[in-house]
Amino acid sequence: MRTTFAARDFTDDPLPDEVLRRILDNARFAPSGGNRQGAHVIVVRDLATRERLAELTAPGARRYIAQSKAGEAPWNPVSPPGPSEEQIAAAKVPGFMTEPLLRSAVVLVFSVDLRVVAAIDQDLDRVSVTPGASIYPLVWNVLLAARAEGYGGTLTTMALAREPEVRELLGIPEHHAVAAVVPLGKPVKQLTKLKRRPLSELVSLERFDGPPL
Repeated sequence: MRTTFAARDFTDDPLPDEVLRRILDNARFAPSGGNRQGAHVIVVRDLATRERLAELTAPGARRYIAQSKAGEAPWNPVSPPGPSEEQIAAAKVPGFMTEPLLRSAVVLVFSVDLRVVAAIDQDLDRVSVTPGASIYPLVWNVLLAARAEGYGGTLTTMALAREPEVRELLGIPEHHAVAAVVPLGKPVKQLTKLKRRPLSELVSLERFDGPPL
């Protein structure tokens, strides 16, 4: 957990089916709401499909870059973007946002069946986050299991801004939400130290404004 990093640079080493099967076989024990296990994983090796996924990643990435340059937290659901549509359209997408989809050994696309998730917060006046509890533990388990096998990847979501096109591309039914696109491969470098906020800034006692643990 302390060394599983977001890998975006990959060697040309393949990810053999038997290793991928082992990764996914271990990861499938992730929890989900009510143990309903509504997740589905699509293994994408075809280059043309991956090129299309990279194309579908670009629009979301442009807004991300434009907002970042404007000093905003990109894609946050609280404040509308400050940059204009023209500024967003003109933003240049850096290679690290699309090239991993092309250079990795494989791309995994995760979706979850909305008919079986418990969206407890669906009626609140904010974006819903609780359905993620039924899919993101699986995604993280995959990354942990890949790390244990000497492989790595990164959880990307930029293509989700074009979810209808992603569903059409991969034959995903409408009652499934696309949750993550994860390139996996052998990392060029194996990091051993990650930067994270100290525990004192992350955990408080009794209340949000309580003393740190």
